[in-house]
Amino acid sequence: MKPDPAPSRRACRRVAAVVLLAAALPGHAQLGLPSLPSVPSVPNLPAPRLPPPAQVVPQLQRTPVPVADLVRVREQRIAEMLRQRSDLLEPDPAGQPLVRGELVLSSPSDTLLAAARGDGFTVVRERTLDALDMRLVTLRAPVGWKTARALQRLRQLDPQAAVDYNHLYLESGETAPLPQVSVARGAPAEAVKTTGAFKVGLIDAGVETDHPLLANASIRAWGCGGRKIPTAHGTAVASLLVGRGQHFRAAAPSATLYAADVYCADPIGGSIEAVAAALAWLIDEQVRVVNISLVGPANRTLQQVVQRAAARGVLLVAAVGNDGPAAAPLYPAAYPEVVAVTAVDARSRVLPEACRGPHVAFAAPGSEMAVAGFGAAPYASARGTSFASPLVAGVLAAAMRESGDASAKTVVAALARQAFDLGDPGRDAVYGHGLVARELRSDLTRLDANAR
Repeated sequence: MKPDPAPSRRACRRVAAVVLLAAALPGHAQLGLPSLPSVPSVPNLPAPRLPPPAQVVPQLQRTPVPVADLVRVREQRIAEMLRQRSDLLEPDPAGQPLVRGELVLSSPSDTLLAAARGDGFTVVRERTLDALDMRLVTLRAPVGWKTARALQRLRQLDPQAAVDYNHLYLESGETAPLPQVSVARGAPAEAVKTTGAFKVGLIDAGVETDHPLLANASIRAWGCGGRKIPTAHGTAVASLLVGRGQHFRAAAPSATLYAADVYCADPIGGSIEAVAAALAWLIDEQVRVVNISLVGPANRTLQQVVQRAAARGVLLVAAVGNDGPAAAPLYPAAYPEVVAVTAVDARSRVLPEACRGPHVAFAAPGSEMAVAGFGAAPYASARGTSFASPLVAGVLAAAMRESGDASAKTVVAALARQAFDLGDPGRDAVYGHGLVARELRSDLTRLDANAR
């Protein structure tokens, strides 16, 4: 079934030279899943229905930004990080950020560690993650060695070892504040703070739990030694999962959100170690669906973390990223165990900056999105695949709850059958199985009208 009105397939595939930016800058995110077998429908998933396209509020439009500028956002951020913290960070051979001089090993053998110490490597951190049945060991390269040489040496010592750089995975989107739009007066009917009926996980930056859209949500936080270090990105993504407000629609407002902060205002935040520890905590808390709006390069240690989580029945959902249609796949989204989500605009057209590839599983709203603001602005406008991913994660978390003991593959396959096919017939590298969660796009027009 196609949306009505639907863009032509030719228009869906065409990368526009200029896009309307309803947010300050785009997000970046990613994850993927292979073709799924036909299985019975999951109970209580919404019946296929496509409402009319959302209207863009004229007062909230932004100056058009060239696509080339949109796809360079992550590259520019990496360059700035490396410039400011060259004492701690460096690029890998592909330009991706990593912690200078550090290598992370997943459950290394005693033989490998002994040989590494003999070469002058030192152990700087070690952590046992029982939930993943994994021991992470971080080594520092010998004095005078470049990090690339150190990695090559460890792989020579044990070619099968899960050893790689201590890569950093970046927050995958930006938001633009909407100071002229206020949170609606009068609490919505469901705005009574209670324990959520089911669980959904988030690995991201810190969440402002006192925000009006989140104040009545059930949220459990992890990381930063108990300190609260909220951010715009983490707060925005959290609001799309469990936010509550008049004229605002989240994917799973009745869920308890388990939010892991892997940044904590640390210059080496978002590392492999932090992501792995966060996922182990979520597994311990029996969270079955986890959203990850972070992106970065392929990494052997990350791959093992993802595989072990999936083997324990955890469904990982992530954004495909905003590095452009010609970019290489981003991770963890591109691992086959992950559900990769791309983003569409209010007319159901893929964002021209969104990554493409066979790993794309679903498309969801990801531009002109109303999200929880940060600081003085109650609302923000968001654009990017980062903000499509939590919508799919929330829908799948609700489906897992309704279907009892259904497997991750079962609920994903059921959602795939209910998706609205866009682009080429069947699953494709642009839209995956098709568009889902379109009814969850919060209407900026109604929000703006409330402010006047």
